[in-house]
Amino acid sequence: MTEQWSVPVWALVATTVAVLLLGLLAAAALVAVGRARRRAAADLDAVRRSAEELVARVEDVEHRLARQQRRESLDAHEYVITHVGEEPGAPSAAQDGQDGQDAPTVPAPLFADLVLRESAVQAASLAHGLRRALAPETRHRIRFEMRREVKRARKQRRADLRAARREWQARGRADQAEPAA
Repeated sequence: MTEQWSVPVWALVATTVAVLLLGLLAAAALVAVGRARRRAAADLDAVRRSAEELVARVEDVEHRLARQQRRESLDAHEYVITHVGEEPGAPSAAQDGQDGQDAPTVPAPLFADLVLRESAVQAASLAHGLRRALAPETRHRIRFEMRREVKRARKQRRADLRAARREWQARGRADQAEPAA
């Protein structure tokens, strides 16, 4: 190489430094843009959550208002029947000063009879259920199903044991074959 260059060295160094500075500035700008983008995405998510909460609140208020309006409309047209079986113009017992003690009652012997009949029906149904559950046919069927289930479980355990043993032996053969290779 010759000592004479067509471009001065200081111009070459200055250009290189300028390019490096521009590269650093571009990288810093990219990092700042990325951070701003992440912050904006987080803010957007927060705004969306807030908007969803507000929508849920508004819907709740609308539902409450609709229920209240329905109640008010029902209350406005609601009729209460206070006297059943009386003539429209006849004075009621409450108006006469009576406190309505004429409630229908069941005599004691009839009440006892009803209670005993109910208890007898329940006892008879319990006895019938026990008799059916403890019948020889039912016990035989249960015993048969239990034996069949025990046999199936044993068979399954043996099959699982054989599969595990085969897998264990295959691993042992694979471990022995590895050092040779």
